[in-house]
Amino acid sequence: ANNDPIEKKPLFHFLPGTKSFSIAAAGCNFDCKFCQNWDISQSRPEQTRNYDLPPKDVAAYAKKAGSASIAYTYGEPVVFYKYMYDCAVAARAAGVRSVMISNGYINTKPLRALCKTLDAVKIDFKAFTDKFYRQTCQGTLKPVLDAMVTIKKEKVWLELVYLVVPTLNDDSKDIRAMAQWIVNNLGADTPVHFTRFHPQYKLKNLPPTPLDTLERIYDTARDKGLRYAYIGNVPGHKTESTRCRHCGKTVIARTGYIVSSINVKKGKCGFCGKDIPGVWS
Repeated sequence: ANNDPIEKKPLFHFLPGTKSFSIAAAGCNFDCKFCQNWDISQSRPEQTRNYDLPPKDVAAYAKKAGSASIAYTYGEPVVFYKYMYDCAVAARAAGVRSVMISNGYINTKPLRALCKTLDAVKIDFKAFTDKFYRQTCQGTLKPVLDAMVTIKKEKVWLELVYLVVPTLNDDSKDIRAMAQWIVNNLGADTPVHFTRFHPQYKLKNLPPTPLDTLERIYDTARDKGLRYAYIGNVPGHKTESTRCRHCGKTVIARTGYIVSSINVKKGKCGFCGKDIPGVWS
């Protein structure tokens, strides 16, 4: 358990500048060769140091820590679905929000039930090809696409992260197709974070993602109509901040996980008064 900035998840359009009480259990339903949290996700519960935290205590700890939300994160929360569900129910009763950080590999029926208890979801969108999911993650693409559409239909705030792995999921054609799919199925206002890969786990042979690759992909996504694209894991990059798509002014200034200013007032740009999509209070 840890009290993280919500920006670490990352969620940029959900209660910016707040803390999220973050909990996890070991395990995952994927085995991604590039996993950045492999020491948790690829372990079994008996292999990790664990704490006994009943759901009502999680909500109490979050309130005591001054957290605006509880995040189910680090590993894959789908593998501790019932515990997450019970925690989210207890959190809602205590006035604390709940966010799920997931790969989206979950059946539709349990996801719909879970969405009734969640306030935001961040999906790690691994790639836009089934081949990548099968060869690199030991999963498949369609259930993830279905999950994202379900979350959108259930009106839970959704953001996506796309970890750009050099030579494996950085093809411009696939990025264009993915961005178009997001615009068509989730909406152009869906925030998408294109993040830098660092050599980890089973892909230590690859280099970190070059900055020019990230910027090329960012430009491609913007050209296809995504209004809120970001470059992540590059602290200080100009695309970390949120700009109003109407007037172009910076409404949330960020450096890494640090928010230095917020100029969103009741969901609207503090400069021009137009809507900024997200959950702000």
